[in-house]
Amino acid sequence: MNSPVYQTVIIGGGFTGLFTALHLAHEHYPRSVILIDQNERFCFKPLLYEYFNGEMDTFQVVPRFSELLKGSGVIFVQDAVQSIDLHQREVKLASGNSYNYSNLVLALGSVTTYHQVEGAKENAFPFWTQADAIALERHLRDRLQLAVQTEDLEERRKLLTVGVVGGGSSGVEIAATLADFLPPWYEVLGGNSSEIRIVLLNHGKEILNDDINNPLRPIAEKELQKRRIPIEILTGAEVTTIHANAIEYKHNEQIKTLAAHTAIWTAGTSVHPLIKDLPISQEHRYHGLPLVTPTMQLLDFPEVFAGGDCVGLPDNSLPPTAQVAYQQGANIAHNLKAIALGEELKPVKVNTRGTLLKLGVNNAAANLFNVFEVAGEPAHLIRHATYLTLLPTPIHDFKATTEWVDEEIFHQHLDPQDVGKKVVQAAEIVGAGVVGILAARKLLKMLGDEDKKD
Repeated sequence: MNSPVYQTVIIGGGFTGLFTALHLAHEHYPRSVILIDQNERFCFKPLLYEYFNGEMDTFQVVPRFSELLKGSGVIFVQDAVQSIDLHQREVKLASGNSYNYSNLVLALGSVTTYHQVEGAKENAFPFWTQADAIALERHLRDRLQLAVQTEDLEERRKLLTVGVVGGGSSGVEIAATLADFLPPWYEVLGGNSSEIRIVLLNHGKEILNDDINNPLRPIAEKELQKRRIPIEILTGAEVTTIHANAIEYKHNEQIKTLAAHTAIWTAGTSVHPLIKDLPISQEHRYHGLPLVTPTMQLLDFPEVFAGGDCVGLPDNSLPPTAQVAYQQGANIAHNLKAIALGEELKPVKVNTRGTLLKLGVNNAAANLFNVFEVAGEPAHLIRHATYLTLLPTPIHDFKATTEWVDEEIFHQHLDPQDVGKKVVQAAEIVGAGVVGILAARKLLKMLGDEDKKD
């Protein structure tokens, strides 16, 4: 079907796409907005580890687009994009429908790449979506169940060995999560958690190399050894083949084998196929990604905006984080409204406030404003507070934050004065006003209850 010309189409419901749509709604954008994504739910990827291990609920981490966009005026279309015709200004969908646009926002993100490693796509678990998290949990619980019923020690160790391929932030975070959560899962079944083995295989000589969390490497290496199951780190390990029950890798020019019934792949992403197929010359690309103007518009197609993993920024590389996507979305929305009203566009400015790294249960590391580092439980509180204030829509944000503050801080820490200090410190550092308000209100109530007891 053909839609009216004067409308903005946003392709991709990740951070950049969703935040652009929400900001347009908040700014009362005078044109219709259509958001297209093949999934029913938005996935807040930084908190996918908490969803995986049950720390946070579905509505907090993977809410439905229909719920997030309710009352916004944004039209959500659940469908896969088949092709993008920049010359005809048309987006064709797998269902056969098509949409013309006056402005287009490319927010497709990136896709998992397996670097032509044999068996990787077939035998390794990615950890990128809600479906990935569900599939991995089911597989791991099945391995644990089989292990507790297996008398042969060698075979049991294979069932209980997990190989994580890739020593970047994702690999470190999933390894730390599993190292703290697999032991209690196995112990409930009656197993001996000391038999569990988690191995992090990294091609480079150091983990977190060329990663946004590189400054936090010393903290990460130390904390990975403090988990319920200390994590084995194999550096200089080039994975060559992944079988259903083993990982082959080259180390010191020798081929070695890690017997493991579980392989998790976190070793990189590549340019989305739809972005590769765009009629953009190599001179206007950087590492395969389209170059954009300071206002985030394609060089040859100014009616098209792009953000997140769909943009090549040779002079100003930005980390693929939620805070960057949020700011890009706000700026793209501002410029789209400026076009509609005939006003001047403004260059996009992104201010990074540091990085956050999950390192197990109630544990994290934070590099704040590239000025100072925080580790342990204080960093865990800062990480949660930061991400909860970024959760889309005020209502969703408030509901999720309220439940987390009540459960995570006040139910797990009995000393009201200590609670107040931790929350106030986190709120002041992050600027998470809603956390501070909720904390103050809860703290006053707790102190009042203590006075009544006295």
